[in-house]
This record gives sequence, structure tokens and C-alpha cells, in this order.
Amino acid sequence: MQVLCRGTNGNAEMRCCVCGQGFVMFWERQSLLQRREAIKEIQTALRHQHRVHKGREAHPNGEFLVPSPAGSVSTSSASILGHAPSWAL
Repeated sequence: MQVLCRGTNGNAEMRCCVCGQGFVMFWERQSLLQRREAIKEIQTALRHQHRVHKGREAHPNGEFLVPSPAGSVSTSSASILGHAPSWAL
């Protein structure tokens, strides 16, 4: 399952355990167990983004997928959901 993560300064569903940057997540409906596994994977990805930078600049600007896609972002259901207008969030 891929999860689209977008940095936010507002209400966040998840925060990076290294720098505290907040993220909202867009994902397909999954079981509770699958969501827990995905959250662990997202936290691991956020920590790995800090290999070079310690602050919030370590995270990609805009949005990114976890796990990273092997192909095009446009083929992911999560990426399609992530392009919802801001009024719909």
C-alpha cells in the first residue's frame, strides 16, 4: 500500500520523530493492522530522510509517497487522492 504524505503547518495526522514536521496522509481504506504497519513504514521513511539534514528541510517539498514508487506517481490511487482541492480536505 502506498501512502501520500504532504507536509503541513496546520493539523497533522503524524509528526516526524526527528524534527517534529507535521504531515497529513492520503491512503486507501485498509484494515487497522495494515494501517499500523504503514505508520511504522512512514516513520522509518521520515527518519531516513534525515540522513543529510537534521531540520525540516530534510523532507521533500510538497508531497511524497511511502514506499517510494518504482513507477509513475500518477498511477497511484494515493497520489490521485492527494490532488483533491484544498476545500475538500
